[in-house]
Formats: sequence, C-alpha cells, structure tokens
Amino acid sequence: MHIELKKIEKIKVVPVVAINNAADAVPLANALVEGGLPCAEITFRTEAALDSIKAMAKLGNIQVGAGTVSKIDQVKAAVDAGATFMVSPGFNPKVVQYCVENNIPIAPGITNPTDIEMALDYDLEVLKFFPAEAFGGINTLKALSAPYGSIKFIPTGGIGANNLLDYLKFPKVLACGGSWMVKSDLIEDKKFDQIALLTKEAVDLVNSLQA
Repeated sequence: MHIELKKIEKIKVVPVVAINNAADAVPLANALVEGGLPCAEITFRTEAALDSIKAMAKLGNIQVGAGTVSKIDQVKAAVDAGATFMVSPGFNPKVVQYCVENNIPIAPGITNPTDIEMALDYDLEVLKFFPAEAFGGINTLKALSAPYGSIKFIPTGGIGANNLLDYLKFPKVLACGGSWMVKSDLIEDKKFDQIALLTKEAVDLVNSLQA
C-alpha cells in the first residue's frame, strides 16, 4: 500500500473540505492539526481549491489531497500544487490509469461489484464507497466487500460523529471521509476554534476504539 494511504489508515478520518476562499486555507489547516487530524481532502468543487492545496501543502505539517477529481488535468494541477493523494466520486478509467502509471495514490468512488472489479484490473487496494449512507451504509458495504478480501474502503457521504464508529469497527474500512467538522459555513464564518474542537471530538472517537 502506498505510504500516503498508510498515513490515512493511521488517522482513520479524512476531513473533506469545500473551501471558497483560499485565505482560509492556512487557519483551517492549523485548526485540523490542533484538533489532531493533520490531513485534508480539498475538493475541486470551488475555484479556490488549487490555491488552498498550495497554501496548505507549503505548511509541511499536514497531508493534503485533492477530491472530486474527474480529469487528468486536475490530477496534474493538484500534484503541482502539492497534493499527495487523489479521491474521485466515481471510477474514471483514464484518471485511474494516469495515477497508477505515475505512482499517484488514488481512491476512486465505487458503489457496486462491477466498479470494484474494474479497480482490481488496476491493482488498486483502496476504494472510496460513495455516497455511503445513500447506498445503504455499513450493511451494504459489508455485503458488497465480502467477495473482495484484498480491498479496503474509505466510505464517505452522510458520515458524522453519530455513525463514524459503525464504519470504523469494520476491518475492511481503511478510514472514513467526512465534512461534519469542516462544514463550509464554519470555514466562511472563520470559526476555526470550533473546527478544532469538532476535530478533536472525532479523534477522541477514533481513540475510543483502541482503548
């Protein structure tokens, strides 16, 4: 498994961020680090994504990835900006092939066995189950993953503090993606202390599994 994915497996939660103002990137990164989650998936849902990735990556103390990646050009731009892993909502063979050929870790989105078997053709080890709750949540993931012992998943979509542990208790879950601690309104209102607190609460939940 790629070292960047091993880092994600260790922290268990990936904050999924849609950021509208790149000026908020550094204080957001500081809040995540303060809360104990030195990681952020910056989604290509806003025009500020690349500048935000670049600002966070320069800090050197936080793992920065790019999300909502659907084009090869986005992968190239994200890597140039300092992103070290890619996440996509669906399975785009061209994007996956480019990432595999260039040793860029990617977790493409899947919802069914056909998607998983496509991923196996590229020797991928980690896939995003998205949108997790809308597709039946942890029960669906358990059934879906049963024939595929070598694959681990990053369920994302509808996951929060109330159901995080339901997913993390399942051994085939590498980590969970979530935005509940980094909601756009919290970022825009510059409530970074609250983001740090919510992040710490997520970390405490993760640590409770190992207690």
